[in-house]
Amino acid sequence: MSSTTATDRKLTRVTANSDRRFATISHVLLIMWSVIVIVPMLWVLMSSFKSTGEILSSPFSLPGRWRVENYANAWTDANIGKYFLNSVIVVVSALFLVMLLGAMCAYILARFEFPGRRLIYYTMLAGLTFPCFLAIVPLFFQLQNLGLLNTRPGLILTYVAFALPFTMFFLYSFFRSLPHDVYEAALIDGAGDWRAFFQVMLPMASPGLAAVAIFNFLGLWNQFLLPVALNTDQDKWVLTQGMAAYASSQVYDIDYGALFAAIVVTVVPVLAVYVVFQRRIAGSVSQGTFR
Repeated sequence: MSSTTATDRKLTRVTANSDRRFATISHVLLIMWSVIVIVPMLWVLMSSFKSTGEILSSPFSLPGRWRVENYANAWTDANIGKYFLNSVIVVVSALFLVMLLGAMCAYILARFEFPGRRLIYYTMLAGLTFPCFLAIVPLFFQLQNLGLLNTRPGLILTYVAFALPFTMFFLYSFFRSLPHDVYEAALIDGAGDWRAFFQVMLPMASPGLAAVAIFNFLGLWNQFLLPVALNTDQDKWVLTQGMAAYASSQVYDIDYGALFAAIVVTVVPVLAVYVVFQRRIAGSVSQGTFR
């Protein structure tokens, strides 16, 4: 009995030591990664309040005078305000459509049996493996034939098409895991299929909806290739296009302060959305396996 107790204590000590080593290594790696990510962001934020001379002469020092006018210059002179509004219109519209259509598609595939269900599911999954740059040329001519090239609706529909497979894949498992008894109770109470979906099943899947909405927002807000190829009208440029044009147009006479201010304006909405809803992301990630 004593030898068994000693062995158990030894195993407990070894396990505790291993756990402490693993925790220490994990914390060191996380701290290093945090420094790599946070320090450049803080440097860009600090530089957005400095003049070009200060940035070039002393890039890591605090500003001699906090130049808030850099943001005004970026907003007006570089037309960042107009591009920001275009991005909001395109991204919010595309996000609404892709969440609505993706939720409906995932709900039907997860809750109902019908011929071709598996074919539709795997076809949608195949869309996740298709790189968007391979579709640029056919998309260009298709939007041109439809009269949607260089328009916001054309860009919105393109965003929806590329974000829909991921949305369906992510939400499928959420609707699959919902109790069927609740749906049957709603039907017994007189609710039709549409009412049961929008008022009963959709609210129950809200954690998954919130998480996939955040992922879609991050991807659509940072999209660059599709708008560059399909949206060449400067009045309808989104923020990523405006930023690229502003950075390249100044050549040797670059106002770095205004440029960094424009970068901050671009990053802040994404960062704010992530900070506010990060718990939704951490608690809602699930695998979309087909059953």
